[in-house]
Amino acid sequence: MYEFIQKFHSGWAYLALLVLVIAVVNSLIGLFSKKEFTSKDRKIAVFGLAGIHTQLLIGLILYFVSPKGFASLGQMSVAELRLTSLEHPLINLIGITLITIGWMKHKKLTTSESKFKTFSIYYGLGLILILSRIPWSLWF
Repeated sequence: MYEFIQKFHSGWAYLALLVLVIAVVNSLIGLFSKKEFTSKDRKIAVFGLAGIHTQLLIGLILYFVSPKGFASLGQMSVAELRLTSLEHPLINLIGITLITIGWMKHKKLTTSESKFKTFSIYYGLGLILILSRIPWSLWF
C-alpha cells in the first residue's frame, strides 16, 4: 500500500507541477502582453489549483503511512528524514496556501491586469516554494 501511494504521489507530482508551471507562465504572458482575462485563463488557473490540491491530499495520506513521514519526526538530525518528515510537507503546505490565496483573491478583482498579476505573484511564489523542497534525490 505504501509503495503504491508513494509512486502515485511522485507520478502525480509531474502532472501537478506541469499544470502549475503552465498557469504561472500563462499569467505572466497575460500580464506582460496586457491581454484580456478570459475563461480559458481562469480554467488554466483552476486546473493548477485542482492539481496541486490533489497532490496535497495524496501527500497527506502518504505522510501518515510512510516510515519517512510522521513516524520519523523524532529523528531531525538525519537530513533526508528531516526533509521528508518536516521541510517538504511544511514548505509545500505554505506554497499551496499561497496558491489558494491567489485563487481566492482573483475572484474579487475586476481588471484583467490585476487578475494576471495576482496569479503571477501567488502562483509563482507557491511554485518556487514547492520546487525548493522537492526531495530530488528520492525523485529520480
